[in-house]
Amino acid sequence: MPLGLREIAAVVGGTVEGDAAVTVTAPPVLDGRRAEPGGLFVAVAGERADGHDYAAQAGRAGVVAVLGSRPTPLPTVVVDDVQAALQALAAHVVARLRRGGLTVAALTGSQGKTGTKDLLAAVLSGVAPTVAAADSFNNELGVPLTMLRAGQGTEFLVLEMGARRVGDIAALTGLVAPDVAVVLNVGQAHLGEFGSRAAIAEAKGELVRGLAPGGTAVLNADDPRVAAMRALTTGPVLTFGRAAHADVRVRSLTLDDRGRPSFTLRTADASARVALPLVGAHQALNAAAAAAAGLAAGVALEAAAPALASASLSKWRLEPRDLAGGATLLNDSYNANPDSTRAALDALAAVAGARRIAVLGAMLELGEESDAGHRAVGAYAAARADLVLAVGPGARPLAEGAGDRAVALAGNDAAVDWLRRNLAAGDVVLVKASRAAGLDEVAAALT
Repeated sequence: MPLGLREIAAVVGGTVEGDAAVTVTAPPVLDGRRAEPGGLFVAVAGERADGHDYAAQAGRAGVVAVLGSRPTPLPTVVVDDVQAALQALAAHVVARLRRGGLTVAALTGSQGKTGTKDLLAAVLSGVAPTVAAADSFNNELGVPLTMLRAGQGTEFLVLEMGARRVGDIAALTGLVAPDVAVVLNVGQAHLGEFGSRAAIAEAKGELVRGLAPGGTAVLNADDPRVAAMRALTTGPVLTFGRAAHADVRVRSLTLDDRGRPSFTLRTADASARVALPLVGAHQALNAAAAAAAGLAAGVALEAAAPALASASLSKWRLEPRDLAGGATLLNDSYNANPDSTRAALDALAAVAGARRIAVLGAMLELGEESDAGHRAVGAYAAARADLVLAVGPGARPLAEGAGDRAVALAGNDAAVDWLRRNLAAGDVVLVKASRAAGLDEVAAALT
């Protein structure tokens, strides 16, 4: 939505330094390298870098103005709090668009948020112009950046909402109350920060509590903590899962030799066969969540099924690659927790190959349960892989759990060296760890 700097300043309570006649015609960015001509550069002063120092670089990429806390070489809307101003601007724009009929869907869960967001975006974009979060833009900056990508022609806005503490999602729904709220699961991600699964459930439930009046909650019937969130809303509820009582049920699930699921989605009055181009049985449940959210937004199951069959995921989510030597890589290096790692190991076990090799790094933010959680995942990996490469000091408990199938490696360079020396044609390699472990470097070296 085109916005003049005077209007932006009025909305966010700022002042314009420079040419106030400038109009922003492209989405805002935090990274000037991603700028589009006519865009707005959001200058955040962080601990390691100050965005204001990169305003001129963003201008060379086409940015026409800056939202910042001090003047820059470009026309700048100066505010006291850049994050709060970005959020206020996003809330203002989406409120205007909703008066024109925009429908907002939001998703949360301990794992599967980004993949399900991608599947739901495919379902909705098949029937109307849709804007969805890029990658995992799911925090106090990522959500408003996504909101500000919506324009006059956008009919559906798909937001991913994450949390590291109770209150985070409530703050996000305070910016935009969703018409459709999807809760996937309550797992162990960020358990060390939350302290308990009950606290995680409370945080995820904030999405249901934050629904717009008359909005629909879409809940996982197979997860008792999620199913219990029905009590948090007086509005309509749709459920998904394998349970017989789910409104959108996964039936007759099979996997091909590449680990790709085929299944039937069934409702009370319709059914559709779906063959996903994605790896892992768990993707069937994510597809059911996307189909249920599509139903809540007015998309029939018959229209959702073909959209799901052509969907693609954000990078590094069980991304299959054929390697030059004849091995296969499953790059799932974006992030990890015990539940998502087990799902990835199940996917590895389902892919036909000569040997299955799990390259695993540390799973962070597990708190007091970290060592026990790593050992349990190591044992799980040993039951599903021929070899378990435990990479880095944080993965030592993984190696302990994997026992005789483990190879403990000092770090990423050692992992790359081992794989280059030992991989053979027909091997299938899974790479999985928390983002900070940087195992994407191992995947990149292999490709």
